[in-house]
Amino acid sequence: MQSDFPSLQMFGIKTPLIRPGDNIADIIMNSLEKQGIQFQDNDVLIIAESPLATSEKRLVCLADVNPGEKANKLAEEYQLDAREMELILQECDEIFGGVPGAALTITKGTLAPNAGIDGSNAPEGYVVLLPENAQESAGRIRREIKDRCKCNIGVIVGDSRTQPLRLGCVGIALGTSGMVPVEDARGTLDLFGKEMIITRKAMADNLVSAAQLLMGEAGESVPAVLVRGAPVRIVDDDIEMPLFTRDECMYYSNIRKA
Repeated sequence: MQSDFPSLQMFGIKTPLIRPGDNIADIIMNSLEKQGIQFQDNDVLIIAESPLATSEKRLVCLADVNPGEKANKLAEEYQLDAREMELILQECDEIFGGVPGAALTITKGTLAPNAGIDGSNAPEGYVVLLPENAQESAGRIRREIKDRCKCNIGVIVGDSRTQPLRLGCVGIALGTSGMVPVEDARGTLDLFGKEMIITRKAMADNLVSAAQLLMGEAGESVPAVLVRGAPVRIVDDDIEMPLFTRDECMYYSNIRKA
């Protein structure tokens, strides 16, 4: 392949079942070694939020949850388990609608059905909450890998979400470390010399979407993906995901008006 043709490589990382209290960085590094792959400078590691949250003991037994009056009312409205609805209320910033089977929330600053709480890939009778702080988790994992492998890499904690008026899930980044998650393309020129005015490139989100092709959504046992050759800027810093305010967001602000 000619060097001037853009390309990247992606390696799915198969691991044993991840349990509460596991060191997920160790598991990923050991699994990569068994696959004959080593970290290199400028690699990007993408980790699914559910196994990460499980390792961080964010697994909740529904039998231990006592729903309140508000949870019971909303559970009936959105056809959800009242115990899960109680957890949604505890985890989310705001509930502002929903459909049968899902309450639409803002959680940790982004739109998230059911506050990101998921019963898939959890034991029967359990659900997994989102990581408490995905940004801090990404930073901790990056530093563990850097100390052991002596490589400067980026780490992304990713999740899957639906998009307005689109069927199916795409990836979003919940937290990043060691890379620039959104690159500003304003001021660059298009093919016809016109200046880009508003475009910003969602580098981290796009990499999570690509990684999900290897991770899958069910029992694939691929909780992480290593990306090599991604056109991202690797930095020795933790850069938080930039977010719109609610008024700046085209979707949310118009939904609210309606």
